[in-house]
Amino acid sequence: MSLLLPIDENIWCMDGDSVSMYTIPFQTRMTIIRQNDNNLWLHSPVAINESRINAIKELGAVSHIIAPNNLHHLFVNDWFEHFPDAKVWVAPDLPGKLPKLTFYGVLGETPETSWKDDIDQVYFQGSNILPEMIFFHRQSRTLIVTDFIQNHDPAKNNWFWKIVKRFNGVLAPHGGVPKDLRLTIRDRKLAIASFERILEWDFQRIIVSHGICINDNARAFFQKSFDWLNA
Repeated sequence: MSLLLPIDENIWCMDGDSVSMYTIPFQTRMTIIRQNDNNLWLHSPVAINESRINAIKELGAVSHIIAPNNLHHLFVNDWFEHFPDAKVWVAPDLPGKLPKLTFYGVLGETPETSWKDDIDQVYFQGSNILPEMIFFHRQSRTLIVTDFIQNHDPAKNNWFWKIVKRFNGVLAPHGGVPKDLRLTIRDRKLAIASFERILEWDFQRIIVSHGICINDNARAFFQKSFDWLNA
């Protein structure tokens, strides 16, 4: 069985191991995009092992490794060690949080020249804890979200965690923005502006890092997930 799940032309997902945060289990997922120059763009790298490295090498050379927010950096350096020609890009708050993290550049409001023809981005702001860079792959019309949309798979959680995740609004098929993350929004104007910019993109699916991806009625799912923002 291939470790790479094709999503559309030139875009794949690779599921990683479960990680624990405050004892809560999270399934993990990396997104891989082959750019127009045939090099690879890795989003939110999962834990590394030989099989995963080989699967990526079969696709091509890695040019960029992305840490999209303050939490999804755990395995960035491991991948960089195996792909030292790649450039590591990090969320704006990460350098201050992790001064020893090796990186090439800080992600900004506009996409880097090297991927702007393939991928657009919006820095979803307003949270005082976890702002996040959200991406859009134009060719496949795919939105790539890390923590702001979660849709945890009930089949991969025991009864206790299903109850917890249902209460937090992140259990599939009724996932969305975690309720605890909503509480960190201190600047609603910034958050609404970010939300509206994302809606300008013509996306038809959502890849999430935690849970089941949204392949049907993705725009409606996204809008419903943020109903609370305008309440």
